[in-house]
Amino acid sequence: MILIHSDRFAEHTPPPGHPERPERAEAMAAIAARWRERGGTVASPSPATHEQLARVHGLDYIRLIAGTAGRAVALDPDTYTSPESYDVALLAAGAAVDAVEYAIATNADPVALALVRPPGHHAERDRAMGFCLFNSVAVAAAHARARGIERIAIVDYDVHHGNGTQHIFERDAHVLYVSTHQFPYYPGTGAADEIGEGEGRGFTVNVPIEAGALDEDYRIAFTDVVIPAVRQFGPGLIIVSAGFDAHERDPLAGMRLTTPAFGAMTAELRAVANDSCGGRMAIVTEGGYDLQALGASLDAVVQTLAAADGTARWPDGGGRPGRGGAAAAATRAALSSYWKL
Repeated sequence: MILIHSDRFAEHTPPPGHPERPERAEAMAAIAARWRERGGTVASPSPATHEQLARVHGLDYIRLIAGTAGRAVALDPDTYTSPESYDVALLAAGAAVDAVEYAIATNADPVALALVRPPGHHAERDRAMGFCLFNSVAVAAAHARARGIERIAIVDYDVHHGNGTQHIFERDAHVLYVSTHQFPYYPGTGAADEIGEGEGRGFTVNVPIEAGALDEDYRIAFTDVVIPAVRQFGPGLIIVSAGFDAHERDPLAGMRLTTPAFGAMTAELRAVANDSCGGRMAIVTEGGYDLQALGASLDAVVQTLAAADGTARWPDGGGRPGRGGAAAAATRAALSSYWKL
């Protein structure tokens, strides 16, 4: 396994008090430092190229973001640039591409974890939003297609729905987008009946979960929907939008996941990758705004990926699960003509 990170990710500096603050990069850097101490490899990313960006973003939009270089700009009420943000966003998208390249080219343990900011999954083809400038995971998935991977599964367990990723691929039957997220919540998309359009109909799988969900609710969502859908799709590569803002400590959302749940979700997906695509897996960070929870959850993911058996160990949750079952039922009803869930 390889980690991909750069100290430059701390140079993207939204206004003071913004949740997507540079200290998030410092938490990621600590994970990378510990991996080096264990003898692991941490690679520096290359910036995404114009060609790679243009596969998922419009040319005018790319020029718009490039035009913010050297300036502090408010792109919307939530999304800002600072003088270094354009270069940092290129590195974030490039790190996702590098993660895919590693997964494709490596025979033994073809897993890469890109520790990046700003996040990307809210960025639309022609619009920045939700702290996101370029959609790094979408850029990576399009790069994988260009490299000859026939089917890519994107699994997004960030607490917010990845509207940008969904919309970029909603007509593409070669890319399966699966999202677990708090619903209704920002950005307002991700209902169970949003299942794709045209040739891509059935290849968008949304599991909209009510606020307050526990570890057990997510275990049900994964067991009943996420894992069966990805297995039936049979991907040649799995890309994970790994957000950690469904953690019980996170200030922006209302979920109650504990740290071990992020390791368990990752282990479930790795098992599918091992069975379906020779273990090829690229993981890219998204949200997560409590620094302690972010660091601990990332550490759980790294420990899971480094473990010899990779077994999913879901924590024994207290409370009364029920939200996961309701969400899974809604998704099964919406997709009954497409998948056996």
